[in-house]
Amino acid sequence: MKNAIATLVCVALATSGMASAGEIDAKVSAALAADIRTQAEIARDANRKPLETLKFFGLTDDMHVLELVPGGGWYTKVLAPVLAENGRLAVSVGTQGAAAIIEEQGWNVEIIETGNFSAVEGSQLFQITDLDFGAGVFDMALTFRNLHNFNEIGRNAINEAVFRALKPGGRYGVVDHTRRHMQADNYENWRRMDPVLAIKEIQAAGFELLDYSSLHYRRDDELVYEVGRKTVTGNTDRFTLLFQKPE
Repeated sequence: MKNAIATLVCVALATSGMASAGEIDAKVSAALAADIRTQAEIARDANRKPLETLKFFGLTDDMHVLELVPGGGWYTKVLAPVLAENGRLAVSVGTQGAAAIIEEQGWNVEIIETGNFSAVEGSQLFQITDLDFGAGVFDMALTFRNLHNFNEIGRNAINEAVFRALKPGGRYGVVDHTRRHMQADNYENWRRMDPVLAIKEIQAAGFELLDYSSLHYRRDDELVYEVGRKTVTGNTDRFTLLFQKPE
């Protein structure tokens, strides 16, 4: 009898987990099909693989999530509806475009204004310091193709602030355009990031590397040309890394 009860409990738990996973899939899919998304945004779905990427990072709809450098709000338009019912979303650093969409849609998304920006002389990079996203408040932080925009000081400031802001066990998902390992800066690669360097810097902030994915691996990207070139854009090789704040 005990074995039968144990079996029923296991089945119930497994069924519950499957329902939860299905619900997440449905919410992400519904967000991707929403009328607020432009045709240009929809056209990038096949390349960016948002559902697969968010599932790899372990997103659930009850998380408190921080999106960094949301730009024009491509991922914000996905994350905000998914988290609206059971979770919470905050955005920070370079939020102007996303903030306009958040206001227009009336979403309950927190906009965290923090940090001191400055341009790096003789470079197309930025430096940012004095970041404060809070302490131990987020379950997950995400940034998509953004670390390459900052110099080492700026990247370290972001990684350290994210570490402070996450709860123990919190996850940090990073996607960026791939640069050849140890390749010196040049005009063609300034919007690319060495994945080995990214791992080293993020681990130095206190994170553990939890997993990586080949979701955005592009064999035909020679890692030579600027990511905005017509022959490259939309088909860059990107690394997809998942880190965790120790429990």
